Amino acid sequence: MRYNTLTLPNGLRVIHQPAKSPILYCGFQIAAGSRHEEPQEYGIAHLCEHMAFKGTKHRKAWHLTNTLEALGAELNAFTTKEHTVYYAALLKQYTAKAVEILADIVFHASYPESELCKEIDVVGDEIETFNDSPAELIYDEFENILFKGHPLGHSILGKTQQLKAYTPQMLSRFRDKHYRTDNAVFFAYGDIDFKKLVALLQKYTPGRPTDDLPAVTVPHAQITDTHAQTITLKHHTHLAHVMVGSRSYSLNHPNRTSLYLLNNILGGPASNARFNNMLREKKALVYNVESTHAYYLDTGVWSVCFAAEKQNVQKCLRLIHKELQHMCDTQLTDTQLKAAKKQIKGQIALGAESHEQMALDFGKAMLFNAAEQDMQTLCQRIDEVTAQQLQQVACEIFREDRLTTLIIE
Repeated sequence: MRYNTLTLPNGLRVIHQPAKSPILYCGFQIAAGSRHEEPQEYGIAHLCEHMAFKGTKHRKAWHLTNTLEALGAELNAFTTKEHTVYYAALLKQYTAKAVEILADIVFHASYPESELCKEIDVVGDEIETFNDSPAELIYDEFENILFKGHPLGHSILGKTQQLKAYTPQMLSRFRDKHYRTDNAVFFAYGDIDFKKLVALLQKYTPGRPTDDLPAVTVPHAQITDTHAQTITLKHHTHLAHVMVGSRSYSLNHPNRTSLYLLNNILGGPASNARFNNMLREKKALVYNVESTHAYYLDTGVWSVCFAAEKQNVQKCLRLIHKELQHMCDTQLTDTQLKAAKKQIKGQIALGAESHEQMALDFGKAMLFNAAEQDMQTLCQRIDEVTAQQLQQVACEIFREDRLTTLIIE
């Protein structure tokens, strides 16, 4: 897959994938997420993202959003534990306006105090909505257990009482420290001239910072053996929400593709995934069960999640542990391995139809200097996975003595 790439004199990295489409997907990805926050800043990365749309040195909030939306464009943003993204989808003829507005939002947000109080209330409602949904809350609680005391553990949203103490000056300091051209990537997917795109970015983005990029002062979260533990949180729900998992592989770990395939066999989206087949189709114990893997720069998380009647939780857990042990003890046959590879490659092809997600993915890969997981490369790596490698990964990740279980009931 062909990309145009360049690093501007100000340090901004640019990546563009040409495509014959009237729609352009583009935006900034910045290596500034919740893991970059100090304890006195928890939730500030996400709050900066919200407040970036409330006005800049050059534009009022209404002007920021209406300028692009009046052209039929979609403007969006999100914050993760390791980065923040501001992006747009629009007709390609409005590229110049998109670059101008996005650059203004990212680099020149003013964080007006009159809007900050209101937005903290909005984020407070978001926090309470999240807390009222155990199916979502369990992911945060689980990672807080796995990464206790580490910046990867705390919630991206922060806590309302702490947010109320934040000032525009605090947001500006966080922005000035992390929202730097040499700590960011501009990504674009669409039918645009790369030289013109570069010229626009040179026009609308600031110059290179005069000082060196401050290092991230958080400890690495290397994979270490953790003792098996079961934690129960009382939430007074009708169903029990359960998660089982452990730390796994980092973004660039050589076993990442093997775990990707193994995870799909066990708890992927298809109805023939082993957990779904066992817990729902055969036993009718759950409505939904799925396994996921989250990759970070220096570690990762693999987990399986389900909701069940409280009296059925232990039965579900026994079945899950039995299947995980089976993957450790028994290699897939050649027929099973070929079928698993055929299935996941079909799913990848369908996923590639989401051009927005594809653009976000290759932008993130450049931001973190990760191996690009384009469809052709990913399928090639899947073809190279052996049954022995899958068994080795299963024995490492699914060991019963290092699996954590969280139950919210």
